[in-house]
Amino acid sequence: MAEIPNIRALLKNVVAYKASDLHLVSRSEPQIRIDGKLTAVNMPKLDGATIKEMCYTLITDKQKKNLEENKELDFSIHLPEAGRFRVNYYYTMNGDLAAAFRTIPVVIPTLNELKSPAIFKAITKREKGLILVTGPTGSGKSTTLAAMLNEINNTDHKHVITIEDPIEFIHENKKSLFSMRNVGEDTKGFSTALKYALREDPDIILVGEMRDRETMATAVTAAETGHLVFATLHTTSAVQTINRIIDSFEGNEQVQIRNMLSVSLTAVISQALLPKIGGGRIAIFEILISNPAIANLIREDKVHQIYSQMQLNKAQSGMITQTQSMTDAIKTNLITKENALRHSTQPQELSNLITIGG
Repeated sequence: MAEIPNIRALLKNVVAYKASDLHLVSRSEPQIRIDGKLTAVNMPKLDGATIKEMCYTLITDKQKKNLEENKELDFSIHLPEAGRFRVNYYYTMNGDLAAAFRTIPVVIPTLNELKSPAIFKAITKREKGLILVTGPTGSGKSTTLAAMLNEINNTDHKHVITIEDPIEFIHENKKSLFSMRNVGEDTKGFSTALKYALREDPDIILVGEMRDRETMATAVTAAETGHLVFATLHTTSAVQTINRIIDSFEGNEQVQIRNMLSVSLTAVISQALLPKIGGGRIAIFEILISNPAIANLIREDKVHQIYSQMQLNKAQSGMITQTQSMTDAIKTNLITKENALRHSTQPQELSNLITIGG
C-alpha cells in the first residue's frame, strides 16, 4: 500500500516556495499557485481516499461531522512548523474530497511594507464611515484590511470587533483591543454578529464579507451611527460596488439605502494583483473617496456619473481609477501593457490611453 503523503510537510513546502495556495484534487498531483500561476508538485497523482486521509489529520471530529453533513467546510489553522492557512474542504464528482489552502502571513504587514497609497493611512484615522475593500478572490483584500487594522492597532486606542468566516489574520492587542469572532463557532452568522456588535461598545467593526441584504443594511447602519466599518465585496470597481449594494434591495428600500450610503460611505478600494515585470505581483488600486458631489450622485440615483468624478478629482483627493493606476504602472515599467489590458475593467479606455501615450 502506498504511503500517505504528509500534509504538514507539504504545507511547509508551500510556504518555502512562497506559494499563495495549495490545491488537492483527485486525479491530479498537488498543485501550488506561485505569482498567480498554478504549478504541479513533483508527486504522484492523488485519489479521493488519499486526500481524505491527508485532510482529516488536520480537523476535529466535530469538523468532520460538519463537513460530511454540509459537504463544505471553511476554517483556518495554524501549524507551528508551516504557518497559518485559510482552508476550504469540498467534494467533487464521485464523492471525492478536495481541498484548497491559502497561506496567511503570521506577521501582519504594515501599510508601508505593502507600499500602499498614502490615502490608506488617512482613511484609518476616520472616526466613522463605511470603508469597502473589494476585488476578486485572491486579489489581496484580506491583506490590505489587515494592514489597515494593524495601522490602527499601532497608533490608536480603539475597540475593534472582527467578524470573519474563518478568522484569517490574528491581531495581538497593542494599543487597540481586538475581539475576534469566527462565524459558525463564535456566532451563528454575519448579520447576527453585526447586530449584536453594536451592543458591545465597538469603535471599529470588520465584516469579513457582506454576503446578504441584511448584513449590508446593518453594516451601513453601523457606519451611519458613529462606527468605522470595514467590509469586503467580490466586486471589481467602485461603481460596481455601489450598484451591488443598492441592487440588493427592492423598490422603496433602494431609496432608503441610497440615502444611507450617501451619508455613510467613506471609501471604496477595489484592487487586483497583476504579474510584475521581473517576477512577483503588484497590487493595482481603484480608489473612490466620497465627497459632497459623489454623495449627491448616490442619493440622486446617478451612480453611473461617479466614474467621471473620480477621473476629475485625482490630484486633490487621492482618488484614482483603475485605468489611471494601470497607466502609471505601465509608464514606470512595473507591469506590461498586455497584462494590464487582460485585467482591466475598462480595456477600451486603457487601450486608448496607452496608444496616446505611446
